[in-house]
Formats: sequence, C-alpha cells, structure tokens
Amino acid sequence: MTRIACVGIAVHDRIYSVDTLPTGGGKYQASRYMEVGGGPASTAAVAIARLGGVVDFIGRVGDDDCGNKLIAELQRWGVNTQWCRQYPNARSSQATIIVDKEGERAIVNYPSPDLPVDAQWLEAVDFSEYDIVLADVRWHEGTLKAFSMAREARIPTLLDADVTTQDITPLVALADHAVFSAPGLRLMTATSDSRDGLQQAATCTEGKVYVTQGHEGALWMDDEHFCHFPAFSVNVIDTTGAGDVFHGAMALGIAEKMTTEQAIRFASAVAALKCTQPGGRAGIPDREHTESFLSFFR
Repeated sequence: MTRIACVGIAVHDRIYSVDTLPTGGGKYQASRYMEVGGGPASTAAVAIARLGGVVDFIGRVGDDDCGNKLIAELQRWGVNTQWCRQYPNARSSQATIIVDKEGERAIVNYPSPDLPVDAQWLEAVDFSEYDIVLADVRWHEGTLKAFSMAREARIPTLLDADVTTQDITPLVALADHAVFSAPGLRLMTATSDSRDGLQQAATCTEGKVYVTQGHEGALWMDDEHFCHFPAFSVNVIDTTGAGDVFHGAMALGIAEKMTTEQAIRFASAVAALKCTQPGGRAGIPDREHTESFLSFFR
C-alpha cells in the first residue's frame, strides 16, 4: 500500500462565513462559524488518508488545548501522528479565516513563536519507508532536512511552494516536484506572468515545476514545453484548503505512478470537490466519490 510522509505545520483554524470580505474597520456579522484543523502539510495528509493512502504527519504542535485537538482530529481522519512532536509549555499555531459567499477567503496566520524550528530530531525518521515525501514551506528547517534525507534515500519529493517570509529557493532546488501557488510563484520570481515565473523556477531545480491558478487550472512545464489542465467547474462554497488538498492528492497520484497529466487531473478533481463544501477538510472526497466525479469527464 502507498505510504506518504507529510512534513510541515498544523494550525488551528477559526473560520467565519460572511457575505463579503471586510474592506476596512468596523463590525461584521458571520453567518457560520467553525473550528477545525488546518495547515498545508497536515491538510494534505488528511486528503491522502481520505483517498486511501497510508500517511504520516511529521510536524510540531504545542501541548495546549489546540495542540491536543489538532492531533486528535488528524487521528480521527486516519492520519498517523507518531512523528508529530508536542512541545511542553508551547502554544500551537493559529489562523483566522474569513470566507465570503463566493467562496473566496482572507487568512490571518499566527505561526506560534513557541515551537522550536530545529529539525535534527528528524534523523530518527526512516524516510526510505515512504513512496514520496510532501512538505510545505512553513517549517523551512523541517522541509530542508526531510528533503535532504529523502534525496539520500532516493525517495521522490513534492514541495507545496506557497507564500512564506523565507527564501524558498533552497527547498525548490531539492524538490522533484515543486508545485507553486500563483502568489508563491510571484513572490519567488518577482513576476506576475506564470509562464515567465515557471521558466525562472525551472532554472533553480532539476525537478518539475508547476503552478496552480484556482479557477484557471494548473500550468506546468514538461521539459521546455508548457502544459495546461483546466479547472473543473463546480459550485464553489469555500476554497479554504483547496491548494493543500490538491498537493496531497497529487503526491498520492505520483506515488501511484500516474502520469503527470493523470496526477494533475486527479488532484484537480479532489480540490474541486472540496470547494463544494465549507471548511478545509470536511468536504474532502474519498476515492469512490472522486472516481465517480471523474467518470463524467472521460
């Protein structure tokens, strides 16, 4: 059975649904509120578990109530948390997410300053046991260590190359598959043109480079050629976690030896179906639901 490691952050999300996103100061009324687990790598892990993969989440949380809830929720979704380190007297990371009636969202992140960034303890993990290692850019040191160890073990890697305050070029250099968000690609390459951005990113790595563009679909480079897969048209309720879910599904597809286009088609379907439900995880489809959805597009 396919086994995947997801390295990165877990975040306690507080999600507020409103008619329109706030544009300034004032008081606003939410029509729905929920508290759920979030974070790129941990949500990707949930997607993989939902789709039938065996997955370990490797990351850090505090020993506060939020940290306990984050671990318990991952376990309920079927994610193995034996490598999720819980630090004493530490707060877990938080995020407030405001979602409008069109499904667009604004996110305010608070990465916990209490969680040590040191990743030397990953030496205890046997990365050769995995079929692929996925990592986000929010725990820079953890991703650098995990990808270095995976490379030594000849295990493929997939980077969720989203926005962060650090230079992600060293992480992209180690990635076999660098899957950028559009904002992440703009930030690293200083260009708003996705094709120019991908060409620049390709000079930083020997791996493949991709960019997800929401309703515009996914763009990637195959050797020196650009390829595009359009997004599926669905009734969007909430885009929270869509990118994270895409990365998890794509990692699973690659681990299952799908072709690049097959993996992107599969990941696009999973992400689209997630967007039809509120929250970052509750709407993630299982394998049967995904295959049924894809059967209408053959």
